[in-house]
Amino acid sequence: MSELDEVLRALTEEGEELDRVVAGLEPSQWNLPTPAPGWTIADQVAHLTFIFGLARTAAEDAETFKALVAGAEKDFNGAVNAALGLFAGDSPETLLAKWRGERADVVTALAAVPAGQVVPWLVNPLPPVILACAGIMEQFAHGQDILDALGVRRRYTDRIKHLVVFAVLTKDFGYLSRGLTPPATEFRFELTAPSGELWAFGPEDATQRITGPAADFCLLATRRRHRDDLAVVATGEEADHWLDIAQCYRGPAGEGRRPGQFAVAQV
Repeated sequence: MSELDEVLRALTEEGEELDRVVAGLEPSQWNLPTPAPGWTIADQVAHLTFIFGLARTAAEDAETFKALVAGAEKDFNGAVNAALGLFAGDSPETLLAKWRGERADVVTALAAVPAGQVVPWLVNPLPPVILACAGIMEQFAHGQDILDALGVRRRYTDRIKHLVVFAVLTKDFGYLSRGLTPPATEFRFELTAPSGELWAFGPEDATQRITGPAADFCLLATRRRHRDDLAVVATGEEADHWLDIAQCYRGPAGEGRRPGQFAVAQV
């Protein structure tokens, strides 16, 4: 199995797990508010549907994709919120069917990208495997909002390694979203997988270090938990600062989550 096949399988399995949660909801529950201000459960699923459709288009038709995202960089939040309007009149059954379709289609489209070819994306072109990792990040983050709205505790698996890799690769996003210059200093990440395996990235002798449970690291990097409620530890002044601004997505950081808003350190 290639690396891309492995990531696409993880993307599929993560989607199926979240699907099992929302498929059993009553119609009224789709309107429940989530921790993302102004977003319901239906909005979260609509966003995932739109993002997966966008990634599918990028993989299948670069010119159509470029036309769809033209101008989005000038008003990122506006573009995201406008996309929700595309699904405003959908019933839960219709929205669920659309999400399922886009989940399946994006996997097919990314798998079909010729070896060595990149796919256009919102800032820079990406290899399909990295875009698939971004899809896992989106599904994890917005899925967490849905689970929090329902009071459901997440069961983590080692599939989150693909999100960990993505968050390490996008370490500078937290700086860039705030107009800060990322430091030249390299970081060492040592994170414990749900299985107990150690995942390590960066120079072994780095003075700036991030350690802790990989699940907590994912919650931090997606800004779904405040650092005070997680067991992620920083060594070094710059690493400590990074825990305050960590985010693995482009665009405005948002308010994030408050200390104590949720249960401490879900592992």
